[in-house]
Amino acid sequence: MTVNLNMNVLIVDDYKTMLRVIRNLLAQIGFKNVEEATDGGMALEMMKSKKFDLVISDWNMEPMTGLDLLKSVRAGDDRHNKVPFIMVTAEGKAENVVAARQAGVSNYIIKPFSAETLKGKLVTVLGDF
Repeated sequence: MTVNLNMNVLIVDDYKTMLRVIRNLLAQIGFKNVEEATDGGMALEMMKSKKFDLVISDWNMEPMTGLDLLKSVRAGDDRHNKVPFIMVTAEGKAENVVAARQAGVSNYIIKPFSAETLKGKLVTVLGDF
């Protein structure tokens, strides 16, 4: 299966600098259609009106955390409940990884990370490209 680099990607982070970093890393890898949300609630609203093929979300956000966003997406409509979802966090605590896995996360990235690391995680979720 070939990964469509024109797929719709939603990145979610309350820190604008991190949004820019992730957007730039995705561009380096070849992804072209990237949209941004600054919190989980905004991401859910965007997902109501557009189909996204991949979500990359920070864990620590207010007022809705990335874990709460993940749970809402997995419990939501058929359009997004199986969407590949990668959680990004500065915390590598085992209990966080377990909680994310139990909630249905597709993969997990610890900050800071490189384009190579991101691509490796994307390959495990989307397949080779």
